[in-house]
Amino acid sequence: MTTKFNELLGQFHAYLACVDNALVLDAVARIGWDMPARALEPYPLACLHHLDRAAELAPPAAEPLVQLLAQQRNALRWGQTYTEADFGQAFIDNYGWLEMFGTRGHFANDEAAAGLLILGPEIVYPDHHHVAEEIYIPLTGGTEWRMGEGGFRKREAGEVVHHASNVNHAMRTGKEPLLALYIWRGGPLAAKSTITGNATQGQR
Repeated sequence: MTTKFNELLGQFHAYLACVDNALVLDAVARIGWDMPARALEPYPLACLHHLDRAAELAPPAAEPLVQLLAQQRNALRWGQTYTEADFGQAFIDNYGWLEMFGTRGHFANDEAAAGLLILGPEIVYPDHHHVAEEIYIPLTGGTEWRMGEGGFRKREAGEVVHHASNVNHAMRTGKEPLLALYIWRGGPLAAKSTITGNATQGQR
């Protein structure tokens, strides 16, 4: 199974390497990609069925990554920070994240964390912030993103979304699910983010 995970990490790296954005290129260059693998137990989630639609929506450059992710979905350890008590069952059934590498991911890295986030259709991820700088690249289009005091703005697949340290941000999906690649750096990689206006704490 490690060989398959290495292939997934390779596709993750290959996609990032072709993103023509200075911030992303800098992040990719600073990551040591020869990372030791961790033996993690699989933990599938209800939201994983959205990967089939995400594979249909992904732009050509992301297709190899998303298709391989969809194939391997049930062998990976997916995570959720929130519970039904936080945002309701509909959110929980349509939300999850995979840490590809980091302090808890399938590959060990103490300098940066990166992975993928899934949100199903018609889901609001409320305003939150965290110390770590975050780079998002949506691999499906149509989701609306908000940052700071600004309003929601629709982002296309492949568009780079940058959240500086401790800047509030939120996401709101429409009729299609969101699959987004993320990179965390420059802060505690397993630290909890703060939900604005809510005492609940959580990651991603």
